Amino acid sequence: MDAKDVMSRRKVLKGAGVAAAGLTVGGCTLRREVQGKKPKINFDNAYFYDAEGKFKLEAAKDALIALMQYHGYPVFPDVREKLWVSDYGTGQFTKLGLGANIFVNNEEHRYMLMDIYLLPNQMLPEHYHLATDKNPAKLEGWLVRHGVSYVYGAGEPTANIKAVIPKCHMNGTVTVRHEVILGPGEFTGLKEAEERHWQFAGPEGVILTEVANVHDNDGVRHSDTNLVFG
Repeated sequence: MDAKDVMSRRKVLKGAGVAAAGLTVGGCTLRREVQGKKPKINFDNAYFYDAEGKFKLEAAKDALIALMQYHGYPVFPDVREKLWVSDYGTGQFTKLGLGANIFVNNEEHRYMLMDIYLLPNQMLPEHYHLATDKNPAKLEGWLVRHGVSYVYGAGEPTANIKAVIPKCHMNGTVTVRHEVILGPGEFTGLKEAEERHWQFAGPEGVILTEVANVHDNDGVRHSDTNLVFG
């Protein structure tokens, strides 16, 4: 690793607000505990954009690796190269975004498995899945590995939801507000095809596993049509 790479990792860890000693990312050490308590992890949105406001993909990947290290999630040898990351064109990655690693997406037999990574208090935007000429509508469910996720979908709206919907998502609105709170080892899924759904990470972020029949980018639709997908 060259000096540029090391400095990049140092910057993201400083932005993450994670104390030192215990876990290592890019030559910097993270601490799991400070006087018996796990420190807070948070990120500065400015770190993810250059002077012209362009999204810095590698900085976002640094943050996701730091999140993995913080939770003790295994950082697989090729995970960085496989990470798909987006801020959906909002310029507000810490408020609205997604990191994902698709382990398998078998269109012949129609099964898929991926892990999703959300930063602290980050929203995965409201969306739904339609059938395409190649695949049926995607049906999916989620198992939390680390952290907490607030999952929203069809059903009776929950009063006083935990999520804070950012203004960059339909001016702070959504269409579905039925809340399911998931901690490690807990699972929930869509009730029906084409159901709108979204998630919001807890204060330590969340790492979860998604299982589904199949994923087809052509079938993805977002409630906020101003978002840039991909």
